[in-house]
Amino acid sequence: MTGFPFDLDAPETIRLGLIVLHVDETIESDFRRIFPGADVALHVTRIPSGAEATPETLGRMEADLPRVTALLPPAAQFAAVGYGCTSGTTMIGTDRVTELVNGACRTGAVCNPLSAARDACRHLGIQRLGLVSPYRPDVAQPVCDALAGRGTNVTRAVHFGEAIEANVARISGNSVVAAAREVARHGDVDGIFLSCTNLRTLEVIGPLERELGLPVFGSNLALAWAMARAAGPHVLPRLDCRLMQAEPA
Repeated sequence: MTGFPFDLDAPETIRLGLIVLHVDETIESDFRRIFPGADVALHVTRIPSGAEATPETLGRMEADLPRVTALLPPAAQFAAVGYGCTSGTTMIGTDRVTELVNGACRTGAVCNPLSAARDACRHLGIQRLGLVSPYRPDVAQPVCDALAGRGTNVTRAVHFGEAIEANVARISGNSVVAAAREVARHGDVDGIFLSCTNLRTLEVIGPLERELGLPVFGSNLALAWAMARAAGPHVLPRLDCRLMQAEPA
């Protein structure tokens, strides 16, 4: 066997990192649909999480965040790394999530769905937010509370009362649409957030916006939007939804 010389290429793609709950069956495929081009490389690591979503199981992810983040390629310089859990971010705290992820990888930004949803509300000019959650009130209500402030209030919210993550991933699009219609029918919201990265929302956002005449966004869309903005304007996908197309309010 004879040795042969080789060259090393400089990375030409923008790298995004994604920390996915090991019970989540939705966010990874959503992100690959949102970022389909060869100019964005998506690297995924998974974090242990409970089969049931409770304040306790969600909060326990704090201990594992540094370890699982460090499993992302250590040689990569990420434009942004996202922690893919809205309720987990709520229980752990946005600043703590940023601190733990920043300490375990090389990234220009740390994003999460909760902060992304807050920023999306400001970007879209939403002051009266409606919310749909798949979870029980002990998980759904803290998210509502965390979203309030900075000019936005959650004025209407519904929940499916589910705790089993395998069921959350299988809630039908028709059920999500019906819940959003219920939130909108009172006329006291000017935007709707479909909370949870495991909830299948990407297919229904465009049709709901056209039907209701309101901006609608989900956890995965908001997180992808925040990460794309952190990576630079040339990364932002042009999707059929108000969040990806609107100028800041």
